[in-house]
Amino acid sequence: MWLGHSCPRELTTKLRDYAGADLLVPLFYRSYDFTAAMTSLTEITGKPAPEETQSCWSCGTMRAVHFCEACGKVQPPAPVDYFTFFALPRKLNFDVAALEKDFYELSRKLHPDLNARANSQEQEWTLQQSSLLNDAYRTLKDPIKRTQYLLQLEGVELEEQSKTATEKARSTGEIKKQIVPPDLLEEVFELNMQLEELRMHKKMGEDDPALIEEIGRQKLELEEKQEALLHELKDRWNMWDGMIQREQNGQPVSEEERKQERDKMVDLLNRRNYIRNLGRDVSEVLESS
Repeated sequence: MWLGHSCPRELTTKLRDYAGADLLVPLFYRSYDFTAAMTSLTEITGKPAPEETQSCWSCGTMRAVHFCEACGKVQPPAPVDYFTFFALPRKLNFDVAALEKDFYELSRKLHPDLNARANSQEQEWTLQQSSLLNDAYRTLKDPIKRTQYLLQLEGVELEEQSKTATEKARSTGEIKKQIVPPDLLEEVFELNMQLEELRMHKKMGEDDPALIEEIGRQKLELEEKQEALLHELKDRWNMWDGMIQREQNGQPVSEEERKQERDKMVDLLNRRNYIRNLGRDVSEVLESS
């Protein structure tokens, strides 16, 4: 499936380390017109390779990104980002059902059993292609991870608000890097005081139903805020995609405009992540009461 897009192609400064390191850093950006190719190529295996890797290593004919259409050999992984791997532009709205279909199509073709008789180099390429396929799919199918990944490709580093960072802070005693949204300062301060009070009651073996009820009410409010922020984020996705579409149509987009859209998404993500983690802390305290 081509997912109905003209796809930007790009190279990066390094290939993903399949032992665990990432991410790919863009080296340059180039538009690519797939109009002619879309009339005859309908499967992901038929996608043409970037111009720098046109020939199949085995038979020398025009290769596809993942497989050679002529001889069927698995090709060396191309140093591309997750969007390019699935022939998608750097947009935040797309057909997730089509993405899933492409994923399962490639998963079948990259199954180790189908390449068991290949030489060691081909088997290694198969494993690398499969690893990149799984990473790309897991990232792009999730709208929040997709947004975070796109921002990383744009050179933006988000605040560390993950569950891993929370657990690390607890085990090491380090202060987790996070910024309380200004409009939530008073509310968060009051909630943290109530959580600490509830913890003290628990240590003393006491019960405070009224306090538990109040904290539960605030937990529901946090969930509502998180949902509202998601709706705001979806609006920003539409704005970003519109800007990218203008670029693809040959209309100039200033770096300042790109920066403004990135900054708005970063702010919403950080606010949503903070509220999500605060809600997680509240749930832990309530569950232990």
